Amino acid sequence: MTILIEKPELDCQIHVDESKELVLDGGFPVPKSLSGEGFLAPEVNSFGNSFRDYNAESERQKSVEEFYKQQHVNQTYDFVQKMREEYSKLNRMEMSIWECCELLNEVVDDSDPDLDEPQIQHLLQSAEAIRKDYPNEDWLHLTALIHDLGKVLLLPKFGGLPQWAVVGDTFPLGCAFDEANIHHRYFKENPDYNNPSYNTKNGIYWDGCGLDNVTISWGHDDYMYLVAKENGTTLPSAGLFIIRYHSLYPLHKEEAYMQFLNDEDKENLKWLRIFNKYDLYSKSKVAVDVEKVKPYYLSLIEKYFPAKLKW
Repeated sequence: MTILIEKPELDCQIHVDESKELVLDGGFPVPKSLSGEGFLAPEVNSFGNSFRDYNAESERQKSVEEFYKQQHVNQTYDFVQKMREEYSKLNRMEMSIWECCELLNEVVDDSDPDLDEPQIQHLLQSAEAIRKDYPNEDWLHLTALIHDLGKVLLLPKFGGLPQWAVVGDTFPLGCAFDEANIHHRYFKENPDYNNPSYNTKNGIYWDGCGLDNVTISWGHDDYMYLVAKENGTTLPSAGLFIIRYHSLYPLHKEEAYMQFLNDEDKENLKWLRIFNKYDLYSKSKVAVDVEKVKPYYLSLIEKYFPAKLKW
């Protein structure tokens, strides 16, 4: 069953602290002259650079580029099929959603040029910012909380996959690698690059086939989607779409691969683009009080998920 949700108005609230400094939801200072213009993102990330600036000379830039080289060379159509077959068994362990959130304290994403904080803080920062601006969309609050839980694939008990097989921007396989992909030049070393079945614009797909029919590079997005779906979540289709495609930046940021979307994808993409602003710009050094917000998120988990899930 498809659940269609009307796209809300984007009117993020700006808060004023005692020092009269305007503060954006998520704890970011905003110039006073920019108030009243809707959602306003900070101009710089935790390292003082523009967000998603993969050329900035930061302490993480070199490791991020090396990460994308490894990812672009090793993520092939056949590799993804093997990973989906293996991890769809969901035979690693059983635990609750919150237990998985706590596991992320052990994870730092090497592909992210904007943040080097434990992932649990990023999840809560995103969720709390959305909660303030969309108080009635509790499914979206929970989606923000869980969207990165698939990063547990980096941990030994989940197979200890290399970073290039878990994090980073995702992209379709089975068709040509669009130049909108970050560090596109490294795809030339990918075994699929010269495969005549895969190196045309549509490859093995067709216009309007739907993203469900397109093989996307393997990582935490697809794994968490499999976990949620197979464990019977009652999140709406927009929530599952966000979980599965939030790292597909070539599509939702650069509008590459748009020919593959069907009507349901186009509706859900509206929500993904709303979510993305909070996912990207809520990366802050301002920590969320976990114990204070925990009861609220536990109530949402109980509403949309079983007590224990197979992972």
